[in-house]
Amino acid sequence: MRSCYVPRGSGLRFEISKTVTAFSFLEFFAGGGMARAGLGDGWTCRFANDFDPMKAHAYAENWGSDHLVCGDVAALTTAQLPGAADLAWASFPCQDLSLAGDYRGLGRPGDNQATRSGTFWAFWRLIEGLLREGRAPPLVVLENVAGILTANAGRDFTAVCEVLARSGYRFGAVLMDARSFLPQSRPRVFIIAAHESVPLPPGVVAAEPAARWCTPALRAAQARLDTTLQARWLWWAIPEPQESPVQLADLLEDEPADVSWHRPAETAKLLASMTEVNRGKVEAAKAAGRRMAGTLYRRTRPAADGGRVVRAEVRFDDVAGCLRTPAGGSSRQKLLVVDGQKVRSRLMSGREAARLMGLPDSYRLPARYNDAYHLAGDGVAVPVVRHLAATLLEPLARAAQGAADRAAA
Repeated sequence: MRSCYVPRGSGLRFEISKTVTAFSFLEFFAGGGMARAGLGDGWTCRFANDFDPMKAHAYAENWGSDHLVCGDVAALTTAQLPGAADLAWASFPCQDLSLAGDYRGLGRPGDNQATRSGTFWAFWRLIEGLLREGRAPPLVVLENVAGILTANAGRDFTAVCEVLARSGYRFGAVLMDARSFLPQSRPRVFIIAAHESVPLPPGVVAAEPAARWCTPALRAAQARLDTTLQARWLWWAIPEPQESPVQLADLLEDEPADVSWHRPAETAKLLASMTEVNRGKVEAAKAAGRRMAGTLYRRTRPAADGGRVVRAEVRFDDVAGCLRTPAGGSSRQKLLVVDGQKVRSRLMSGREAARLMGLPDSYRLPARYNDAYHLAGDGVAVPVVRHLAATLLEPLARAAQGAADRAAA
């Protein structure tokens, strides 16, 4: 099995981990294996699953296919899940918990018309099956967009908490933005659940929610839970990162292989479609006295005549906008590079998108540009996972293993 490159700090300096494998996990909705990349060599993947053949192929190219099943999670059985793992990780589909999916939400088990995000229920059926067999993972991580907190007036988040509680787990959530580790704005909710049989080691639980990771929306979602669920809630004590993210400009390729710089006329057209405020940002970048890299989206906005107009909107704060798949009307992110009076534009390359997710350049991307961009835009930021693993998941997993050893003695 290939070695995993373990991200450190910003997620952009990598080295082979010398850590002896101590923990094991199951990776559902695995995509290209970014959760696996973040967990690192201290973790052994026993099973991985994704429905998308393109993503499964990328996973196999980087991690091997001996433990990978490409197919619908609803068709899986517990017989396909080997042994007893320490962790189940599920980055289940986010489309129906965001604007792109009209916030249709999770639905409920057995709905006649299931949503894509509703595949959560098929995943949880497997966890319930492992519980009956006495080999459920003591730790579960659920990752999704911030919309899970408010979809269906918060009922979806409550429903997830209900099944966790019913299955004997204590749980809490944090909202972590990748911009704390990488030059990308990418807020995501991580629900971390530990079975009630797991002793909580010192320092992993706080008396109060941390301001850095517990936003007002998260606190409101927790406050909506009934007293029974709140009794099982834990405010996880996750320290802040010690290193600052690298600059966006440091991640860019001068001459990428999969995209080309726009012709001057195309760049001029983008600039002409900007509002006065956004053109002012470009002029400020010209006067900055250094090379400035900004990211740009084309968005449909209200026009003065009551209609709609496409505008180019740019940011020069050294942070890229959230990478997104081009489904649901989202546009691909463009780059605007300003060096004195020279302004150039182009699409973001597949490798740049991968770097913005914290993947090393040794990670093998799909050959097609659209596939590479989609794979990156649909993943979880690698250094965020590493930070969670180092500060919370590994202490909990060691505690779970210790409890199991004492019970077996």
